[in-house]
Amino acid sequence: MDSIVEALSQHSTHHPERTALLFEGRAYTYRELYSQVARFAAGLKQWGLQPGDRVALFLENCPEFIIAYFGTHRAGGVIVLVNTQYRQVELRHLLADSGARLALTDPTGGAELDRLKTDLPDLEGLVLVGGPGNLGNLPSFEFETFLAEPVESFSFPKGGDLAIIGYTSGTTGRAKGAMLLHSNLASNIETLTHTWQWTAADRLLLVLPLFHAHGLMVGLHGTIWTGASAELQRKFEASSVLSVLQSDTRLTMFFGVPTMYGRLLEEAKTYSGPLRPLRLYVSGSAPLSQAVFNEFQQVFGQPILERYGMTETIMNTTNPYQGERRAGTVGLPFPGQQARIVDVRTRQLLTDGETGEIEVYGPHVFKGYWQRPEATAEAFSPDGWFRTGDLGCRSLDGFITINGRARELIISGGYNIYPREVEEVLLQHPGVSEAAVFGLPDPDLGEQVVAAVVPAFGFESLTTSELADFCRNQLASFKKPRQVFLVKALPRNALGKVQKHLLRGQLEKR
Repeated sequence: MDSIVEALSQHSTHHPERTALLFEGRAYTYRELYSQVARFAAGLKQWGLQPGDRVALFLENCPEFIIAYFGTHRAGGVIVLVNTQYRQVELRHLLADSGARLALTDPTGGAELDRLKTDLPDLEGLVLVGGPGNLGNLPSFEFETFLAEPVESFSFPKGGDLAIIGYTSGTTGRAKGAMLLHSNLASNIETLTHTWQWTAADRLLLVLPLFHAHGLMVGLHGTIWTGASAELQRKFEASSVLSVLQSDTRLTMFFGVPTMYGRLLEEAKTYSGPLRPLRLYVSGSAPLSQAVFNEFQQVFGQPILERYGMTETIMNTTNPYQGERRAGTVGLPFPGQQARIVDVRTRQLLTDGETGEIEVYGPHVFKGYWQRPEATAEAFSPDGWFRTGDLGCRSLDGFITINGRARELIISGGYNIYPREVEEVLLQHPGVSEAAVFGLPDPDLGEQVVAAVVPAFGFESLTTSELADFCRNQLASFKKPRQVFLVKALPRNALGKVQKHLLRGQLEKR
C-alpha cells in the first residue's frame, strides 16, 4: 500500500465492524471512521480543494482531527500540522509559509486566525469543530455541515505524492517545513509495526498530541496500518491515565515522553492497587534518563522501549522489542534504515565509541524543506545522508546513545562537553528532579558549563555549591558546571522537550 489512508479503506472493507477508535465513551468502527473520512474528502472536493493544496490542522486531539487528516489525504491534499499552543507570531509564519488554503480548528483558534487574515492571503476558509465562531474576515463552516456525500470516486495518493508539511521547532530561527511523502509514512510504519510486533489485537492508549510526529505518525499510523484500535484522549493527565492503564484490560500499549513517565511514577506512589504491566511502553521525543528507566521497570514490571525519531525522518532507531533494552540508549536502526556517526567539523566517519553527529539514510527520510532549497542542500551530505543535528556515539554492538544537539555542544577551553553526560550525573543526586545543561559565553574559556536545576520535593534548601561538589566528584574538572541555577520549572515544548534556548536567554540577562 502506498498510503495510510489506503490501509484505512481496506480495513473498512475487510473488517468493517472492528473497533478503530474510542473517544470519550464513543466507539468508531472502521466502517464508520472511513465513511466520515470519505465524506470529509467529498466536502473538500465540493469546496474546491485541488491536489497538492494545503489544509492546516490547528486542533486538539479529537475524532474530527483524524477524520480531517485522512479525508485531506483521500482528496489529494497536503496536511500542515500546527501546534495548538501556537499564537499569532507562530501561526502567521506557518500558515503564510505553507500557503494553506483551509484550516480545521475550534472557535477559539478560528478567532485567532480570523484576526490574521490580512497577513494570510492564501487562507480562504475555516472548518470549525465545536460550534460556530464569531468571525468577520474568513468564511467558516461547521464541521458537520462541511461533510458531503461522495458523488465521485478518485484515486488514492501515490507514494511519491506530498502528504505532510511538518514544521520543525525552530529553536535556532524560523521553523522550516519538512516535506514528508506518503512513501515515507508508509515505509516507516510498515517496518516499525513489524519490529514492535504490533497487530490487529493491540489497543493503544493515545494521549500524545496528534499535531506531533510521535502521536500521529507512530501512534495513529500504527493503529490504522495494522487494523488495531486506539483509545484517544484529549491530553495527558497522570491520574486519569494511570487509572485507565490499570482498569482497562484491553489496553496493550502506551506511548509517552519522559516527562509523562516521570509523572506516572509519582502518581504510582499513591496508587493503592497492584500495577498491571502492558505489552509495550514506548518513550521518545526527548532523552529518557536512566533513573526513570530503572525506576519504571521496578515499579511497573516492564522496561520502557526507547526509540529515536524526528520530524524529518519519523522513526530512526529503536531498542529491541525482544532482547536487551539498554538504558540511556536509543537502540539500533530499524530494518532497511541506516545510521552513522561523523565528525562535526571534518564530516569524516568516526569509529565506534567516538561522539559526533548522527546521520541517517533510508526510505523514511523526508524530501526536503518546503520552499527552502538552500536549507535542504545544507541538510544532506554529498552522498545523500540526512544530517540530524543530534550528537551521539555508537557502541561496538551497534547501540546508539544521544548526547545532545550539535548546536548545543559546549566547547570550553578547547574541550568538547556533551550536555547529556553532565545532566545524567546531576540527576543521580537525590535532591534533583530535573536538570538542563548548556553553555554560556566565557571571556577566558570561550564557553562555560551552566546547569539549571529543579529541586526535588523536600529538597527546597538544596544549594548550588552542594551540586557543584557532587559533580566535582564524578566528572572531569572541565565538565563540571561553573554555575548552577535553581529554577521552579524548565521551559518545555508541547512534547516535553526542554527549550534550552529560552533558559539560555533568561540566564544571560541575569
